[in-house]
Amino acid sequence: MILNFTKMNGAGNDFVIIDNRDLDKNLNKDQIARLCDRHRGIGADGLLAVEPAEGEADVKFRYYNADGGEAEMCGNGARCFGRYSARLLANNLKSITFETIAGTLRAELIGDEVCIDMSDPVDLRMEALIEVAGPVHNLNTGVPHAVVFVEDLDNCDILKNGAAIRYHDSYAPNGTNVNFASIIESQHLSVRTYERGVEGETLACGTGITACALIHHLQTGAPSPIRIDVRGGETLLIAFEPGPDRSFSKVTLTGPADFVFDGVITI
Repeated sequence: MILNFTKMNGAGNDFVIIDNRDLDKNLNKDQIARLCDRHRGIGADGLLAVEPAEGEADVKFRYYNADGGEAEMCGNGARCFGRYSARLLANNLKSITFETIAGTLRAELIGDEVCIDMSDPVDLRMEALIEVAGPVHNLNTGVPHAVVFVEDLDNCDILKNGAAIRYHDSYAPNGTNVNFASIIESQHLSVRTYERGVEGETLACGTGITACALIHHLQTGAPSPIRIDVRGGETLLIAFEPGPDRSFSKVTLTGPADFVFDGVITI
């Protein structure tokens, strides 16, 4: 099969994106994993596919981790998906809606940046009954995330501690993504993320930094918006409206979504 693709990155979180609106590209798990392989393929943290919407949205969002397994949502991927889809549908399109497993989302294009309306978070658990490097908090911001606040983020063993939490029995059978965060100022955090499916640290994770910002608000009362520095060197912005009983609405994630190159590969 000859496959046309676009390589994009959002704050260093990189993706292979394909146009599958004709539903003629039936990639299996092994093929997706090979495409994402950094030595024998294109190299990416995941693959995004644009498919026809089933409802009233513009398109449908499909996301696959680097191991080929499908996931519900990816914040950085959603920004790239929004900008790619806008180019695909009409070059002057400024906003786009797309269906995900986590619900229908909207992307607003602001120059080279994209603002994503995130789904309302669910499954909050503060200070779960495990402790690795610090108390573990949990929130699903489209996909499940564990959050640990640490004093020395630079010297935190992300691979060891991340894997210990990701594979903990508390999260069986699907596991969780794991974020380690430190506080720079009241409305400014630094975050590093261990992503399931990648099974290692990535340069950024949009749903992960969203979980960190919201849990930071619950712990400290820090107001919206909250800036997040990620490992890729960029700073992203999380905005939200707190609600009753530790709920949130109108959660948005704003950051870069950059085209890297277009290409063709045989698989």
